[in-house]
Amino acid sequence: MLDVGFAAADEPCLRADAARNRARLLEAASRLIAEHGVAGVTMEAVAAAANVGKGTVFRRFGDRTGLLMALLDHSSRTLQADFLGGPPPLGPGAPPLERLRAFGVAVLYRSAEQLDLQLAALPEPTRRFAHPSLRFLQTHVFVLLRQIVPDADCELLAQTLLAHLDPALVHHLTRQRGMPLERLERGWIDLVARVTRTEPPRPPC
Repeated sequence: MLDVGFAAADEPCLRADAARNRARLLEAASRLIAEHGVAGVTMEAVAAAANVGKGTVFRRFGDRTGLLMALLDHSSRTLQADFLGGPPPLGPGAPPLERLRAFGVAVLYRSAEQLDLQLAALPEPTRRFAHPSLRFLQTHVFVLLRQIVPDADCELLAQTLLAHLDPALVHHLTRQRGMPLERLERGWIDLVARVTRTEPPRPPC
């Protein structure tokens, strides 16, 4: 007969081991990106860098896209922490309009820094907008909009605003069209003003 008490006592250790193994695999993948770019991240390469069997990587992440998405999720937690508890204007304590402006700028520059990873990790279209990391961004923008323009369809407006920050669009505009990131930042501030029916901030003298 199974000793339930013994199994339950072992369970936290198993979870802790799994978390450590996952962190080690993500650390190995991050090193590969730093050394060889996103193209250098394969399941085989990560297994070799972490000194584990290839099957371990597949069991943990499913496929290469799952691994890349896990890397993005890992890095996005810092950004989420800034939204939820960081200093204003990105975090609580600033008026919602200022927080919305700061949100877009933060996401825009983060996308630019991790553009290759974000493009490689994009889920296929039918799963893309339901991914937890994107749903978090949608919810955050929705909540801010509800405070600024409560009479609007804030759910759809949130999608409209986030389209400006889409990694594929940022790639097209900055790398294919040669637009400076500062222009996209100004475009975000202008878009927020138009969507919220507010005046854009005045440039410093």
